Parts: sequence; structure tokens; C-alpha cells
Amino acid sequence: MSEIEMDSLAIQEILPHRYPFLLVDRIVELEVGQRIVGIKNVTLNEHFFQGHFPGQPVMPGVLILEVMAQVGAVLALKTSQELGRPVVYLTGIDKAKFRKPVVPGDQIRVEVEVLRRKPPFWKMQGKALVGSSLACEAEMTAMVTEAKTA
Repeated sequence: MSEIEMDSLAIQEILPHRYPFLLVDRIVELEVGQRIVGIKNVTLNEHFFQGHFPGQPVMPGVLILEVMAQVGAVLALKTSQELGRPVVYLTGIDKAKFRKPVVPGDQIRVEVEVLRRKPPFWKMQGKALVGSSLACEAEMTAMVTEAKTA
């Protein structure tokens, strides 16, 4: 296993996402083609807490899934042998379960592992943990393809 650490600047060199939609703060483990672990620090300053929900902030489940998808995209892009500048598109979410609310002050540890890969498609299992508690889990399908240029 490789203990690769990537900060937000290194992540931005790989993912096209930017504020306010870059939701991964750090990659702490990466085993190319196999698994990855990323971190998302959840703060009260997140833009989505303004309306979800005032007085009782809860991170929207769809954004927890997006964190998992972004972590999985880093794995796919670090593994991909595509020529040019590949991009990852999320093509499906299956078996999503939300087990525990994520609130300001939580740190989400996202663990993603490859279930199977048949280029250009990837099937991955993601888990979002807060401490030792499972907050969310899902299977994700993605496609790695060449980025379109304008």
C-alpha cells in the first residue's frame, strides 16, 4: 500500500472542481487501481448550511455522495492511462444508505475501493465515516473519458 498524501492544491491539479464544489480537503492513502482514502472537514462556514437547515445544520446526503464520488475520481484519474487530459463522469449511484447525520465540526473519512473496472467504466464501493461511525455508504459507477475542449 502507498501512503500518498495530497493536499487541496494537489487535488486541484487532478480534479476540475473548484470552490464551492471542491469537497475533498486531503487524500491520505492511495493504492493505485485499488483503493483510496480522503478527508472532508465539515465547517459551519459551508455554503449549504445557510438553507439546510437553519438552526439545525445537517450536511445534505447528496453532497456526502459527491465527496465519495470526488475521492473515487482521484483514484480513477491517478490510475488512468488515458492520453491527454481525462475527466471522470459519475454515471450511477446504487445501494446508497445514510446512517448518521453529518454536522458542522465533523471530519468525514471517505474510503473508496474498486469493485471492478472495464475501461472506460469503474464500479466502486464508498464509505463515509465520522469517527468510527458509518455515516453513508454507496456503490458508484463512473466513466473516465477524454475532456472536451471548447
